[in-house]
Amino acid sequence: MVTRWTRYRQIAGVLIKYGFGIAVEGYAPFLIRNRFFREKKAEAAPMYRRMRLALEELGPTFIKLGQIMSTRREILPPGLIEELNLLTDRCTPLPFAEIRPVIEEVTGPIGEVFSSVDEEPLAAASLAQVHRAVLKDGTVVALKVQRPGIADIIETDLGILRSMARGIEARFPDLAVYNPTGLVREFSVQIRKELDFVRDGKNADLLRQNMRELPRIRVPRIYWEYSGPTLLAMEYIEGVRIDDVAGIRRIGANPRQIAELTLKAYLTQIFGDGFFHGDPHPGNLIVTPGKELAYLDFGIMGVIRPERRFAFIDLLFGIVENDVNLLIDSYRALGVEISEEEAEGFKDETYAVFHQYRTYEARHFDISQMLAESANILRSYHLRVPTTMMLMFKVLMMMSDHGERLDPEFNFVRRVSPYLDEIAESRYFSEEMLRRGLQSAVEVGEDLTAIPHSVNRALERIAGGGFSVELHDSDITRMRHSMRESASIVLIGMVVASLVVGTSIVVLALQPQLAPGMCMGFWNLTLLGYLAAVGVAVYALYYAVRKK
Repeated sequence: MVTRWTRYRQIAGVLIKYGFGIAVEGYAPFLIRNRFFREKKAEAAPMYRRMRLALEELGPTFIKLGQIMSTRREILPPGLIEELNLLTDRCTPLPFAEIRPVIEEVTGPIGEVFSSVDEEPLAAASLAQVHRAVLKDGTVVALKVQRPGIADIIETDLGILRSMARGIEARFPDLAVYNPTGLVREFSVQIRKELDFVRDGKNADLLRQNMRELPRIRVPRIYWEYSGPTLLAMEYIEGVRIDDVAGIRRIGANPRQIAELTLKAYLTQIFGDGFFHGDPHPGNLIVTPGKELAYLDFGIMGVIRPERRFAFIDLLFGIVENDVNLLIDSYRALGVEISEEEAEGFKDETYAVFHQYRTYEARHFDISQMLAESANILRSYHLRVPTTMMLMFKVLMMMSDHGERLDPEFNFVRRVSPYLDEIAESRYFSEEMLRRGLQSAVEVGEDLTAIPHSVNRALERIAGGGFSVELHDSDITRMRHSMRESASIVLIGMVVASLVVGTSIVVLALQPQLAPGMCMGFWNLTLLGYLAAVGVAVYALYYAVRKK
């Protein structure tokens, strides 16, 4: 078992070697000054390439971290995404003598279960390696065997990653917007799922069940009697990789039809079932001699809740139809918080991307580039996006890439539109929509029948004096003060107006009856009253303006 201290030294050595010693300086500053580590520093290379090389050298946990982060285009810059997409977890295979105990821990003695097991693996990755085997009844299977001790290494690395994430947030506050601890937490959940081969097999079973009505789609059967958390026995399927166009033609399949089949299968998974294969790199999609599309490796799967599935449909509609408002509404429905202050700028930048691609001819339209630019806009506004949404973006981009490789005339928008129309029409008559409609109707009915009882109970409380309403709000208090002050000003104005009008009437009425001397004195007294009224009016106006 690798100790945490030993692993710290290994990680620190690799990071320093590739020029990223600052990431561990807060934990082991003496390693930075250590001559042994300084002398191991790698040759100068572009930063993103050095990051990718460091991840590869750090081993399985960090390779998987890079692969998963390659989907987070709304966080990482395009250049780093390109490098992370080059990450490979192909590893030197372990000797069969080390793999054999893992198999026998689940199945018992190999000789009692299998006629033969090929000691040379078909593939070797960082978490597992795959061996071809033949059961006693002649059934050919593929054994996915977890590397011994890999779970302990990953748990040690996850603890170190959590510490590093907390340190980065503390030492570099500007990076807190990317939520390093949250990203490590999400990654921890995902990689632990990949270590559970039972879950891997259950994913395969569910995908096969969902795809049963779609012809020429094949998902390997799982042999549960020979499977466990560290071993998965599945149907052995032969074929050529989906990126091997010459090989596809060689087995008699039509690459254009395979492109169409791939698109339809993924759209059905994403928008029809809400459960989709999340790692469609060429090694996980093969074309069989029977011209079928077969899926392999079910460690990364996307899951979309029914109520969010419609938002994802609208999201793709917004992209395909260049409808910015529909796209923004879809983002918000998926939990992407776009403030009102930034909404207009966000719309302008998104519309500029749409407008740019709208002018392209069909053969020049690149949905992958368009999605990448849309993700860059999300990144520039520091918007937090659901992981499933970015995984869907990645799958759509890879589907487009596969389609263009298989069919030079492949146009994503033109091909996807009929499927979207079909999905949109069926969504309103789907079993899920009918169930939700029935549930809503029942809830409305229950609310309506409860109204008389609720009203009667409220009236009884009012009649019994047991009903009170309390309002606590600073706005109501301010409004009360404003109304009181406004009423005072209005009252002053009315008094002043009454004084001026009344005095004028009295003067006009008494003027014929007064002697000339008395008249002049009375006029002076009246003028003084007018001036006082004007003074009060001016003060009231000043008070009103000052109090707004």
